[in-house]
Amino acid sequence: MKLWQKETGSKKEVESFTIGRDPEFDILLAPFDVLGSMAHAQMLSTIGLLTAEENEILQLGLKGIYQEIEKGEFRIAPGVEDVHSQVEFLLTERFGDVGKKLHSGRSRNDQVLVDLKLYYRAAIREIVEESSELFDLLIELAEKHKDDLMPGYTHTQLAMPSSFGLWFSAFAEGITEDLGLLKAAFDLANKNPLGSAAGYGSSFPLNRTMTTELLGFADLHHNVINAQNSRGKTERTLAFGLSGLAGTLNRLASDVCLFMNQHFAFISFPDDLTTGSSIMPHKKNPDVFELIRAKTNQIQAIPNAINLLLTNTTTGYHRDLQLLKEEIFPGIETLKSCLRMCTFMLSAIKVKQNILADPFYKHLFSVEVVNGLVLKGVPFRDAYKQVGMDIESGNFAPDQSQLNHTHEGSIGNLNLDLIQGKMKMSVQNFNFQAIDENILCMLK
Repeated sequence: MKLWQKETGSKKEVESFTIGRDPEFDILLAPFDVLGSMAHAQMLSTIGLLTAEENEILQLGLKGIYQEIEKGEFRIAPGVEDVHSQVEFLLTERFGDVGKKLHSGRSRNDQVLVDLKLYYRAAIREIVEESSELFDLLIELAEKHKDDLMPGYTHTQLAMPSSFGLWFSAFAEGITEDLGLLKAAFDLANKNPLGSAAGYGSSFPLNRTMTTELLGFADLHHNVINAQNSRGKTERTLAFGLSGLAGTLNRLASDVCLFMNQHFAFISFPDDLTTGSSIMPHKKNPDVFELIRAKTNQIQAIPNAINLLLTNTTTGYHRDLQLLKEEIFPGIETLKSCLRMCTFMLSAIKVKQNILADPFYKHLFSVEVVNGLVLKGVPFRDAYKQVGMDIESGNFAPDQSQLNHTHEGSIGNLNLDLIQGKMKMSVQNFNFQAIDENILCMLK
């Protein structure tokens, strides 16, 4: 039975095709559907569509369902179309006709929009928390290995001296910038669409400001059409946020795969964190980072998939939008798992010492020698030519133990404290605490 069904139902072929994978994703939305319904019922009681007693019954019933979800006991029964239907059927089954009153003043369109925005808001928080753990580890590794030099590359050719401290902290600061993209998605997810109904509002005197405050939203979509049009826009913005972090992890994973190669051998991992070959007993494969590389590429493809899904959709709701879940939900889970595995693996990384002491890397110091001559008064072009001729003639013999980089963000001045300050500010900007206070207040 469907909420919208009258006397005639859909053919089973149509029903199966249109429902698709929604039930598996709707389970993830279940706790947020209940929270949205609790806020909606409370609001309805203030405008006279529910009595105080009816609201009390619904709040009690919804809290019971929420607890069942938390315990893993909630199921969408066979034949029930979606999570919204399941919650309403349970309320009606347990408490009678009062359950049928809950849907007054809303449509499944704004109901699912609220669910999605609450889910995205919570998912972004989890991603921020996972990113923070990885960030902290990268800063720790940067401090630990700030004096361990390694080659720096441009065009994948030996370029200049670098350090593991510089390498680790580059990804740490990159994460702080990625969270800026994610914050834009969070701000869009943190707007209340409830009360927009099917996209054109309601003749009931709904108090949309009240539900905004109850659910801890920072703002509401004031225009009801814009509220509906935010579906798709929210997912696209979130997809770019996911893609930013995925791009940072992708480059990290690619570096790790390269640096583990025996021709480099800059880093290594314990045997139990690598895999072997079925015929080559010497192999230690970086399978985890290869999969992170591949999975983050999949995530970076999501914005394009969402853009294509949204192509040619006009103002208002379309069933096309249902498929957004199939792109964004797995992407969120994949990114969280990649962040966790990066943290897990890097916590066991081993860094090779004294790499640049090898004469093989002497040309890395050409710029150091040029700069040294310039500091003695030699014009830069003359110094460049002199060092170039020494290299060509085989007479280049730099001191590979001396480096003097002091400016901000260089080998000798990593500015880790300032990068940590950026991260702290980035996380604080999300203001998760304000959301917690509102949600906990509703669940009391």
